[in-house]
Amino acid sequence: MKHFRILSISAVLAATAFGQVAPQTTTTPQAPNPNSQYRLGPDSMPQEGVPKGEIRGPFTLPSTAYPGTQHTYWVYVPAQYDPTVPASLMIFQDGQAFKNEEGDLRAQNVMDNLIYRREIPVMIGVFINPGRTPEQPEPNQKDWGDRTTNRGTEYNTPDDKYARVITEELMPTLHKEYSISKDPEQHGIGGASSGAIAAFAVAWERPNDFRKVLSIVGSFTNIRGGYVYPERVLASAKKPIRIFLCDGRNDNRGAGRAGAAYDEKRDWFFQNVRLMKALTQKGYDVSYSWGMNLHGQKFGGAIMPEMMRWLWRDGPVSTDPNDIVERSFRQPVVKKQ
Repeated sequence: MKHFRILSISAVLAATAFGQVAPQTTTTPQAPNPNSQYRLGPDSMPQEGVPKGEIRGPFTLPSTAYPGTQHTYWVYVPAQYDPTVPASLMIFQDGQAFKNEEGDLRAQNVMDNLIYRREIPVMIGVFINPGRTPEQPEPNQKDWGDRTTNRGTEYNTPDDKYARVITEELMPTLHKEYSISKDPEQHGIGGASSGAIAAFAVAWERPNDFRKVLSIVGSFTNIRGGYVYPERVLASAKKPIRIFLCDGRNDNRGAGRAGAAYDEKRDWFFQNVRLMKALTQKGYDVSYSWGMNLHGQKFGGAIMPEMMRWLWRDGPVSTDPNDIVERSFRQPVVKKQ
């Protein structure tokens, strides 16, 4: 008679974090990887016939908010960009990850496809990395810079210093080079993990500059005190911010060092739900989606097109049946010779 040993979900998750489950001496039914159901759809892939935007850069932005550091960024310019018509703006933290052509997000493809189909407005996209000193390495897919750059300080501290980088250092530079709307309703900002709490902090501290927030597995936790936002939301006058939150039931769930007791301030899913409830109670324009995912971008990448549609849903629409322009795909702007 064969004996079977069933692994607990916690054991599977712990093993998955290291990439594999340890071999068992008996046949072992295993729970599926919580990320196993999430994959990119066609809106996140290059599509035949869809004009591709151009990614320009990298550029270097010196910082006065964090003296001695600089920020690397890239600019996405859609094929439909017309310098005579002010464009919308979407900024992504951890830019190297959001623009990675083989990554979990591929934001440039999402913007290409949705702009072409008139599902979001024509927009300039910016992919900005966390600050670093000239001697520090650029973040990459394996190391986003938590221990090698200024990422931890900039993104996770619940203050207005990073908002200064975006509004006082980056925005003036962008306005010099591109025709971007001055309307804060046309400015969105997003990120994943610590980049998501940074994006929320920019809109929270500067709602007259940014009104739309995209948050994937946001680190609203006690890395550097970021669990305070639900209380701030409830204690403050309502701000004109629209936010889409997504997280997973198997995100980091309050575990610290090995053997440490559960800490709700280090529970990503709990804190995301707590922020959603505070925003809802206060009457914010908030949407959210809870998956089964681990910490990372698998779920957020899969639903990013829908997050973008929802955030940008209120663009002007013509219902005139004779409006042939409105009923056609957006074509590239023909550049004058």
